[in-house]
Amino acid sequence: MRTISDGAKVRAPAVAGAFYAREPDRLRNDIEELLGKAIGDGGAPKALIAPHAGYVYSGRVAAAAFAQLRAGAPAIERVVVIGPAHYVRLRGIALPTVDAFETPLGRVALDQSAPAMLADLPFVSRNDGPHAPEHALEVELPFLQSVLGSFTLVPLVVGDASPEEVAEALRRLWGEIETLIVVSSDLSHFEDYESAQRHDAATAAAIERADWAVLKGTDACGFLAVAGLLIEAQRRGLTAKRLALCNSGDTAGSRDQVVGYGAWAFC
Repeated sequence: MRTISDGAKVRAPAVAGAFYAREPDRLRNDIEELLGKAIGDGGAPKALIAPHAGYVYSGRVAAAAFAQLRAGAPAIERVVVIGPAHYVRLRGIALPTVDAFETPLGRVALDQSAPAMLADLPFVSRNDGPHAPEHALEVELPFLQSVLGSFTLVPLVVGDASPEEVAEALRRLWGEIETLIVVSSDLSHFEDYESAQRHDAATAAAIERADWAVLKGTDACGFLAVAGLLIEAQRRGLTAKRLALCNSGDTAGSRDQVVGYGAWAFC
């Protein structure tokens, strides 16, 4: 975190130059190329599930998710991005205290109404620590900046929480057409190619039938955020549409140990 000249506290990018390009022009070009190959169906999803690996590995799957926003982009004013804590142990869900998140494409201001909406939930804390090194939320932002332009952000990192707690937080923030929910999660980790295909197919089927209770950490690193979304989406009558499913063996890695990636839209 850094404080800039106007006194604002800004969460600096942690994985620019590693998970995606540090140079703004190159990053814009990379995202435009990925989105250019993705197909949007013209709908207006309320929520997305997208992966969060380096763009060379999962960028085309992430693009399949964010391309769905093109038609409805002008209506979206606020984005809730929620994903797992990979680096810092955390009880519950962490909402940062900073004023903005920064990427090479610029700063995204945090939504100032969100803290009050979550203030009485005992499992939600104001905590910058889990956010500082975390890539799961950060890698989604350049896609959102490219497709949406201006929006405010509600970044939530999930640690030791229950799916029901995640669902309650999302329920508070759900809003109407002005609010988009993005769940950041990869799927299976470090299995051989064929095993990962079988494993991820089973996970995808569980997501698509909203069977949140069967999901576990070996299925998806962001399984708690996915499960919470499934609970709330089911309550509101939304269903998951699969947009893409593959693994790093299909994109830029070997097939000895792969990571799975999937994208879904909820309409």
